[in-house]
Amino acid sequence: MVAHAGFDPARCRAVARKLTDAGILPMGGPRKSPELEVWHFIDLLVGVSLDVPLRAIPETVSAYRDLAPGAADMSGAPEHLRKSAGDYLDVLAEIATNGDADARQDISGAQIEVVSTWPEISICDADRAHRFQPVGTLPDHWQGTKQRRAVTINGRAFVRAIRAAFKGE
Repeated sequence: MVAHAGFDPARCRAVARKLTDAGILPMGGPRKSPELEVWHFIDLLVGVSLDVPLRAIPETVSAYRDLAPGAADMSGAPEHLRKSAGDYLDVLAEIATNGDADARQDISGAQIEVVSTWPEISICDADRAHRFQPVGTLPDHWQGTKQRRAVTINGRAFVRAIRAAFKGE
């Protein structure tokens, strides 16, 4: 993630430590690295992208994972339609890891934005923007009176980072 997405190595280590202490990332054993899955990669990516104090990282990552598509209340929807921001990013990560070259190419053209000013994750591809926000907010509207600060992750860097971590490429 550091080499492909340009994140600060010290910040990545500190965020990983906080997520491990909170039980979000698995802990390794003596002389044994932790066994990470793609959703752990997403948790770390979101945590590093957030501009919040380290003590708030675990709760904020969990809250961002639960953001709803278009801020819609999906509680009464069928199970296959209840997809949060975390679910959507997990699917993208799985496709980037195990998908064919065409599917990876589609993800490579996208941009992932993690907004720190207010809870929002936006995934913009060639066709449209998928916005995930807290239930009840107005989607596609400015959510505050401050400037919008976001970390934008290029889709190509996202795919390369995941493939380097899980496929050794």
